[in-house]
Order: sequence, then structure tokens, then C-alpha cells
Amino acid sequence: MDEKFDCIIVGGGIAGLSAAMILARAGLRFLLVERGEFAGAKNVSGGVLWGTDLARLVPEYWDDPNGYERFVRHRRLTLMDGQSAFSLDFKSAHYDEKPYPGVIVLRSRFDNWLAGKVQDAIDASPMSDESFLATNILVEEAITDGERVVGIRAGEERFFADVVILAEGVNNLLTRSVGLQEDYVPADHMMIGIKEVIRLDQGVLEDRFQLDGLSGLSNEFVGYASQGVEGGGFLYTNRESISLGLVLGIKDLREKRLTPYDILNDFKSHPVVVDMLRGGEEVEYSAHTVSSGEIRLMPREVYADGVLIAGEAANLLINAGKAIQGMDYAMRSGILAAEVVAAARDRGDFSAESLQDYRGKLEDSFVMKDMKNFQGAVHLLHEPMMYQILPNLVCDFGRKFFTVESRPTPKTRDMLRETIKDHTSYWSLAKFGINAARSL
Repeated sequence: MDEKFDCIIVGGGIAGLSAAMILARAGLRFLLVERGEFAGAKNVSGGVLWGTDLARLVPEYWDDPNGYERFVRHRRLTLMDGQSAFSLDFKSAHYDEKPYPGVIVLRSRFDNWLAGKVQDAIDASPMSDESFLATNILVEEAITDGERVVGIRAGEERFFADVVILAEGVNNLLTRSVGLQEDYVPADHMMIGIKEVIRLDQGVLEDRFQLDGLSGLSNEFVGYASQGVEGGGFLYTNRESISLGLVLGIKDLREKRLTPYDILNDFKSHPVVVDMLRGGEEVEYSAHTVSSGEIRLMPREVYADGVLIAGEAANLLINAGKAIQGMDYAMRSGILAAEVVAAARDRGDFSAESLQDYRGKLEDSFVMKDMKNFQGAVHLLHEPMMYQILPNLVCDFGRKFFTVESRPTPKTRDMLRETIKDHTSYWSLAKFGINAARSL
């Protein structure tokens, strides 16, 4: 019979590597398979890893800055129209406390670094000769025995395990093949993320964005950034570059007959953004699909006989207005999945009844609590009032309020009344405000 592991992990992203770290420390025999040449080779995203779970996986990671770019000290939300930008700006020294509340990462570099830390944990484990990180392997099929998942097939190779953790990412073909998610995913629940990495001299970058040491900026954009398409923009400061991009609704793009790269080029030409990018060199362009954060897009269940689903494969992601959260959800779900696998190994029971503890742990974690509590905010952010009307209204009012001319200045209340009348109605604005208060 083919060699059998305690666990097989499909995917060398954050969810898979987090699970592998826990399994290595628990002394399990496992195989992690990744289709890229190295962990992170296929991960084009970059952004902020929020929360403190990284410190649990890699204690005192801040002393090894090879994995992350900068820590977030400065946060900014910018509302834009075609000429102007109105920002809510927050900068605080409390972000300096370790472990950092958020670190900016480039996934190809971060995932490869984390894989190295996992390998260190494997080398220190009692199963160092029987646990492996295997790259450049494409898993084509989940092997089942009846309704139970018992392994994977990659080409002519077959690998077996007591349990399989699917951390395959948003294109979750294996999750669908084992019957946990419908084959058809509605376009209005999916978005496309496009990103450019723009290199700047480190000194120029730090002066331009007022950074000190390894401190960094996280900036989200709403309004003109998406050209009236559902979604928004982002900018994150790396060590010697900027990650700049957009997340756009696929259905809205199709209906408006717009292309992501044209919108990105217009975004880059905005007067405010141009100043941020001046003198930069484009060194990377990438795109990938992401979930909108709609909880109804999750698989019908995150476990079955012999299998658990983690990270983006389970569509664990949310943007509730304060931050785009996906990497922290992937890390926590990978940790929880591995903990359940270790407990199931101790019981010698990998049935669905045994693995359902994973659902309970997810429900008790911030992952599912936030996804449930902030679904209203997710829907709110995808309303035209949020990404079209409100940014234009705020910027128009800003122009009126901050412009000083050689004529009598209207009262602020008159400026506001005129601006609201030009863009919407008091009733529509009040309804939006009430919904926002309830959702956030």
C-alpha cells in the first residue's frame, strides 16, 4: 500500500503553512503540497496581515525582518472624486507595541519565509524524517473511499492520509469536487484584485510618507479610484516599494464594459495619487480573484469525513470598512484546523463527527464572529451610495469649505445643504447613515 500520512495539506499559502507549523510542533507525520516552485511563488497578493497570530507561529518575528516589509503605524481612508481627495487620517505610537497589530507583507517573500520557519519546526520535530514540504506539485484530485476523503492524486502519484486539509485558495476546485461547494459561483460574489509594485528609493519613500525606521502606511481609497465600479483602491508602503491596486466587482466591470487595467491607469493619474508615485518604477503587475466577503459564498460546510477546508478555499475574507481581512482569517483557520487534526489523531477518529469541532472553533473565533456581525457593512460597502455618491459629496463639500475667495463666504450649513442637494437627498443620506450605524 502507498505511504500514509497523518495529514496532507493542499496549498502552501498562509492557511496551509500555519496548519503545518502546528502539526510539526504536535509531532504529526504530514505532507504539504504546493503547486508553485516555492511557497509564495503563486501568491501575487500583498497587503496587511492583521492581528497577533504570527507571533504565536514565529515568536519574536519582529527581530527577523526578512519576512515582513513594515509594520503599520499610519492608517488612512481616502474618499475621492475626479479632482480631490478627503482623508480620514490616523497615526499612533501605540502601533509600535510588539507584537505589531499589523504588518505589511509581499506574499511571495512572506510565504517563502514562513515556509522556512515551518521547515525549522519539522527539523526539530520527532517526525523530521517523515514530514515534508513538497513544491511544484499540482494536485488534480481528492481521492475518496465512498464519501470519505482518504488522500490526493498528483499526476500518477497517489498519497494517502487520515485527513486532508484543503487550503487551496479561492479557486477551490478540490473543495467543489468533494461536494462541499456548488460548482457555480455567482459573479456578484466575486471580485478581481489588481496590483502594481512600484519601486522607490527607500529614503524618498520614507520622506514622502513620513515613515520612521520600519513603520509603514496603509491607505484605502473609495470613490474615483474605482471609476464608479463596485470596489475601491489601496496603497501599502513596502521596504523599498509601494503596493498600489484595486479590488473591483467582476459583475459590475462586465456590465459597465470597463477593464481593470484602464481603471488602474486612471487611478494612477489622479492628482493625489500622482504625487505619491512620482519618480517610481513599475516592477510588477499581477491580478487574482477574491471573495467579496459575502458569507453566503462560504462552502455549505467546512468539514466532512476526512477533510477540512481553511483560508480562502472556505471564502474566509471580509472588508467591513476598517480593513481588508483575509490573511489573518487564513492564519487563524489554518491553526484551528491543525489543532482539530491533532486532537482527532489522539482520539483515532477522523470522521465528520470528530472533525466538526473545527466548525465550533471557527464559530467561537473572531473569524466567524466578524463575518456574521459585519455582513451589513459588507453589503453597505457595495452600494453605489458608498463608492459613487458619498465620495463625490464629501469632496465637493471639502472644496467649498476649504476654498477662500474674494467674496462673502457662505455659512457652513448652507454649503452642506447645497452640496447634499447637488448629489442626493436628505432622505437617502439619512437612510444610508442609519444603515451604516447599524452595520458598523
